[in-house]
Amino acid sequence: MSTTRKPREITGKHVLFSLLAFFAVVFGVNGVLVKAATSTFGGVETTSSYKVGLKFNHEIAAAGRQDALHWKVEGKLSRDKAGEAVLDISARDEKGTALPGLTAKASLAHPADARRDHDVPLNRIGAGTFHGVAQAQKGQWELIVDLYRGDDRVFRSRSRVTLN
Repeated sequence: MSTTRKPREITGKHVLFSLLAFFAVVFGVNGVLVKAATSTFGGVETTSSYKVGLKFNHEIAAAGRQDALHWKVEGKLSRDKAGEAVLDISARDEKGTALPGLTAKASLAHPADARRDHDVPLNRIGAGTFHGVAQAQKGQWELIVDLYRGDDRVFRSRSRVTLN
């Protein structure tokens, strides 16, 4: 006696459950990816593009004034024996004379994650000469150096550096 099996029928319930299972998997995977993206996002470069746009002409004028000074500002970023990042800055005029009366601020900005940015505390060693030490991981950084005379920023440098 041979029994032949009747082929399975696809009913409306099977189609409904298959569609619900498919979309549940899609929404679940999307939820995991959204959570991963938002938890690893280091922030935006600017919080308001409009406000930055309003300051654009001011920044262009400041860059023109900086170029007219013909200053030579050199920075050296290296790692000491203790593993700390050491920054030495020298600011001189076009004749090579050290620039007195300046204060300096420096920071290391991570190119992809604003949460890893940090300031480099600087000490004035002499006229136009500054020294600072900070903790920084290996990799590429953007070194931002600002020189001030009083409360006015007179010089800004942004350089991509690699710290070993």
